[in-house]
Amino acid sequence: MEGNRDEAERCVRIGRAALEAGDWERARRFLSKADKLYPSRAARDLLETLARNESAAGNGPHCGKKSCGPEQSKPGTEKESGASGSGEVGKSFTKDQLEGVQRIKKCKSYYEVLGLSNDAEDEDLKRAYRKLALKFHPDKNHAPGATDAFKKIGNAYAVLSNPEKRKQYDLTGSEDQVQNNHSNGGFDFHRGFEADITPEDLFNMFFGGGFPSGSVHSFSNGRARYSHHQHQHHSGHDREEERADGGFSTFIQLMPIVVLILVSLLSQLMVSNPPYSLYPRSGVGQTIKHFTENLGIAYYVNKDFQSEYTGLLLQKVEKNIEEDYVANVRNNCWRERQQKSDLLHAAKVYRDQGLKLRAESVSMDNCKELQRLTSLYRGG
Repeated sequence: MEGNRDEAERCVRIGRAALEAGDWERARRFLSKADKLYPSRAARDLLETLARNESAAGNGPHCGKKSCGPEQSKPGTEKESGASGSGEVGKSFTKDQLEGVQRIKKCKSYYEVLGLSNDAEDEDLKRAYRKLALKFHPDKNHAPGATDAFKKIGNAYAVLSNPEKRKQYDLTGSEDQVQNNHSNGGFDFHRGFEADITPEDLFNMFFGGGFPSGSVHSFSNGRARYSHHQHQHHSGHDREEERADGGFSTFIQLMPIVVLILVSLLSQLMVSNPPYSLYPRSGVGQTIKHFTENLGIAYYVNKDFQSEYTGLLLQKVEKNIEEDYVANVRNNCWRERQQKSDLLHAAKVYRDQGLKLRAESVSMDNCKELQRLTSLYRGG
């Protein structure tokens, strides 16, 4: 029987996916097969959950139709999902939650996902996203497919709230049209209109790093945790303060930004441009290429540079060039590592093989260059 274990595990995976999709007949067939090939706790739990779902929906076992699923249950009835969108077993959900997930899945455009028209303003987008994100977050909604619906909502907001991505999306049309174009060798929907950040990160930006559910939800990046009561109290307090302060509060909040802009402008006026650039700059005549004597870093200067900078002065300038270059490479390396780490985390959370492949394909050129420079320094 040990030789049947791999096949049994494969049947369990297929059965779990069918259960999430509402295809109970297919789920029963594969889960029963798995239990016969190699009895396991996972198969038995899913079969029990399937039986509870059918009982709650008023259908007996072996109804023989794909349609004998959650849609036929009575309003207000609590049901048990075999595997929620977040992979949890046996969590209850309502008919309204399930119908909401199914509605999101059927949406053909991002505007339809958020329930808005094509001319919706930024504030409309924010309000719609806040409402839907709270409703479909997997910690609160355990209906099958809730995680996919939550990801679709987050992706819709991330695209439509970005002026450039929204413009491209409006030119292309609905999701189906974009995917059809891709199948004909045209635009790649998933690469062109994917969110720059994960739905979890987007949610955290709106709700302060925690999800206001009855249970505590801890995020892997170490953000603070909030209970349902704490979040409600905090939100109500914030709204009262906003009404009390009015425009003065907004002015106070903007003051640091205004000061920062003024300081930046003054510093630019007072500080002269350096006599070199790490990239060609035709506007200021820095197009002549040179290399530093120590690390061989390429830099660009104007035609008068060689006559003005010699000896110790040239050595000082080249030292500054190398420091700027190393700092630039170090920052870019940090971004590469952060991007790869974020993709790996998202792939783990959503069990998405595509995200994992993207993480593995992230270019680490700057990190390799930083390693090369470090070895040169040590060698020196």
